[in-house]
Amino acid sequence: MFDVNLTTLIDYLGTFAFAISGIRLASAKNFDWFGAYIVGLATAIGGGTIRDLLLGLTPFWMLQPSYLVVTAVALIFVIVFGRYVIRLSNTFFIFDTIGLGLFVVVGIERSLGAGFPFWVAIIMGMITGSAGGVMRDIFINEEPLIFRKDIYALACIFGGLIFFASDWTGLPQLITQVLTISSVILVRILSVKYHISLPILKGSENEKQD
Repeated sequence: MFDVNLTTLIDYLGTFAFAISGIRLASAKNFDWFGAYIVGLATAIGGGTIRDLLLGLTPFWMLQPSYLVVTAVALIFVIVFGRYVIRLSNTFFIFDTIGLGLFVVVGIERSLGAGFPFWVAIIMGMITGSAGGVMRDIFINEEPLIFRKDIYALACIFGGLIFFASDWTGLPQLITQVLTISSVILVRILSVKYHISLPILKGSENEKQD
């Protein structure tokens, strides 16, 4: 059931991290265990599912049920260590940011493996990293994080550029993956710490009243 190589390991870690971020927010909304599992699962596999459908591939979790198991493990982890996980105000940010960086790499490598060019791979990396979070936020009735002023999707694109810059220089796969993941995480942390964001697109006063 578990087919493990370097990329798959990154995928499992990203699944675990994103599932915890979704379950963490579901717990804040007082969801039951099943509801929390569904939110965690949507967060973990949502982006990859959209990516695979766009690439004309069978969604990965339909070929490998281990992703459902990893999400269940994440739920058990939150249940067992809920006293510590749920009470930490930055738990969601930590796991969401880690998952974002991990999934960018997975999305890029899966796209390249399917024979698509680098620019498509960067877009698919962004979708893999961010689309699951959109589903999570919709499920818990929150404004999707990607549409707010936080640097989120742009961190994925930056990571994609780092991936191809590293690959172009001939660095080993592991170094390229680590640099990509680290760059996404670093951009997210710095943007939140120093309140770096894109300008807000403001509508007219008449539109606001409508």
